[in-house]
Amino acid sequence: MKHFKTISTSFIIIIAVIFACNVYYLVSLYNSIRTNVERDVMTALADADIDDMWERAERANRAAKAARDAYTENGDSIIRQPRSVSGEMNEEGDFITTSTNQEGETKVNKTPLRRDRSYTNQMVNDMSQQMHENMDPFVDFNLAIMDSILLERLADRHIFPEYVAVEVSNSKGEVLRGNIHAPANPDDFDIFSLCFNPQSDMYYRAYMTPLTRHIFSEMSDVIVTVFLLMTAFSLAFWYLFRTVSRLRTIEEMKDDFVSNMTHELKTPIAIAYSANDALLNYDTENDLAKKVTYLKIANKQLKRLGELVENILAMSMERRQTMKLKPEKILLSGFIDEIASAQRMRSDKNITINVEADNTLCVVADKVHLANVLNNLIDNAIKYSEKNVTIIISANADEIRVSDNGIGIPAKSIPYLFNKFYRVPHGNLQDVRGYGIGLYYVKSILDKMGWSIAVRSKEGVGSVFTIKFGNDEK
Repeated sequence: MKHFKTISTSFIIIIAVIFACNVYYLVSLYNSIRTNVERDVMTALADADIDDMWERAERANRAAKAARDAYTENGDSIIRQPRSVSGEMNEEGDFITTSTNQEGETKVNKTPLRRDRSYTNQMVNDMSQQMHENMDPFVDFNLAIMDSILLERLADRHIFPEYVAVEVSNSKGEVLRGNIHAPANPDDFDIFSLCFNPQSDMYYRAYMTPLTRHIFSEMSDVIVTVFLLMTAFSLAFWYLFRTVSRLRTIEEMKDDFVSNMTHELKTPIAIAYSANDALLNYDTENDLAKKVTYLKIANKQLKRLGELVENILAMSMERRQTMKLKPEKILLSGFIDEIASAQRMRSDKNITINVEADNTLCVVADKVHLANVLNNLIDNAIKYSEKNVTIIISANADEIRVSDNGIGIPAKSIPYLFNKFYRVPHGNLQDVRGYGIGLYYVKSILDKMGWSIAVRSKEGVGSVFTIKFGNDEK
């Protein structure tokens, strides 16, 4: 417990570091998944480009067939244009050589091999560019078809954007082939560009709804798992911290209790010992008054010891669980008067106790414990007051009220007033000795009797304790 704050702070720092590491890990994972998804989108766009060229070729064939059937010379000449695209690597393996043949004219293009990517990808890209050079002048783009093809290629990769629109532009961002579905505000969308014809400076520019939702769906299992682990870890630490804090508080209260109890027990023992020592060592046979005085002192202190022990025993859980009350009919007026008379005999302060109760008022309660309850309340009123004490005990058919003109109780202490071992703090100075179980005993006994107690207090004015007969507080 000595290093409780240090250990707690260390654990909090560790939790914060673990949480920060998890956040960093999730951010890194998000960036990694985003990179992969963007690569998949670009691959889907490249595949959609090839599929679109096949679609355009088939569309050209259908147009040529229709023209031929109508004996249109222009359409026939288009269909008969011999074109071929072939690709091969030379022996050194440093270039990809592609050739196109159109009306007997062969064009050869050599592209240096790049060692940072696959030869196959280079071959496909170069052949695709050659096909675009041959097809684009004769067969125009249908971007609506391109949109639908791209959606299918994205779906093959389990990417399902709500919106996709493709247009053709150049490297400067100028639109060459517009799309009626293109967004008015591109900043709200993710944009991907693919150069499909470098010779003509032509790009596909694809707009799609942000991929954030897709990326988070990919991360959902990890996010949920990390969140649950961090929540469980934090709750477990909070529970342990709360438990240890309560144990620490109980330990401090226990230490205070032992210290105060030791002082309370030591005082009557010392006084009784001194009185007994005087009886044994001094000639009291010839001084009867002194002998009686010493015996009364010893008897009073032994009685005080008995009360302390009885209160301590009454606080034990085993005793409270097995304790049985002995209810009987009590005439409150005489009962309270008897308790008040005993309390008035205390000589350390000027005590005034007024009793206001009807002579015929009766209650059914355990006489011994009810007397202890009232004695505790009166004793506290006397202890926590100045030299002139005025206590008013009033009773009616519903309640008993004990009010005083004492120093009062701070508002922040009232909720804890009936807790076991709790004492109202007075700074570093404890003017009044006690062990914090008197009011706890009062509350426990009244609960067992089926009664209740409430307190109203103001510092510098006094306190009012109200015992209600039955738990139905009015």
